[in-house]
Amino acid sequence: MTLSTRARRIQAVALDIDGVLTDGRIGYASGTDEIKFFDVRDGLGIKLLQRAGLKVGVLSGRSSQANRTRIAELGLDFATEGSRDKATALRELASQLGIETTEILFIGDDLVDLPAMNLAGVSVAVGDAVDEVKQTVDLVTERLGGRGAIREAAEWLLREQGKWIAIVRRYQGKG
Repeated sequence: MTLSTRARRIQAVALDIDGVLTDGRIGYASGTDEIKFFDVRDGLGIKLLQRAGLKVGVLSGRSSQANRTRIAELGLDFATEGSRDKATALRELASQLGIETTEILFIGDDLVDLPAMNLAGVSVAVGDAVDEVKQTVDLVTERLGGRGAIREAAEWLLREQGKWIAIVRRYQGKG
């Protein structure tokens, strides 16, 4: 099955957080409060996916208040934190959503993401992902993690699904 055909079957998008929604750096304020930076273009990309009828959320190996704040702010459809076994988490997610793992697009950046990427219908690596991931996935973004990669992948998927023009027209006041 071609990549374009698989993309048209996607009903949900699952994202890693550190290195995908963020640039992978973690800072600490006073005490153990984490500081992370998220790109607003990625936030818009997520909202565009949701407006197009796709479910969007995160599967992360780490847990933090910064993650939960961003998850709530974006109104994500699902969130799994602290998952060391992302393949199992992806299977559980598919079951909860009533879809197959092949109907999920997964975006990751490092070795821990590979098991889920191998199950997903479409796998995407951010531009600064490790080489082993880039060599395995269906698509590598030009943009880096935490710097617009999700927005780029969202536009690609929406174009593949034939939904992009209608979204743009809505913003232009023509739809």
